[in-house]
Amino acid sequence: MKQVHNPESVRKPFGAYSHGLSLPAAGRLLVTSGQLGIGIDDTVPADIEAQAVICFEAIKAILAEAGMDFSDVVRLNGFVTRREDFPIYMAVRDRYTRDPRPVSTLVIISGFTRAEFLVEVEATALRAEP
Repeated sequence: MKQVHNPESVRKPFGAYSHGLSLPAAGRLLVTSGQLGIGIDDTVPADIEAQAVICFEAIKAILAEAGMDFSDVVRLNGFVTRREDFPIYMAVRDRYTRDPRPVSTLVIISGFTRAEFLVEVEATALRAEP
């Protein structure tokens, strides 16, 4: 189904992700908008871990509504506002992702539309269909 591509001629991934994945041509594709660390009640936790959990829980709910789960995720794009939050974000990401690990990009940005947002995550998933 999914084939991982981590060639020996390319430096080993820094974390729990794959450099490349090849996927079947037939399947159902799900692409999410960026999910922010804001709760359904409009509260925004002050810390990166709690915000990242909200992001991944939102993605989990979107996946479930589409009949998918984190094993179907093939790409994650993460955005954080502080370099020191990088390891915390990655630890949360790693709790949710499954093997084979999706490809992943993490970018440090200057900010979001509201100053209290510290992280945003978007996902792409593919559920292979016969």
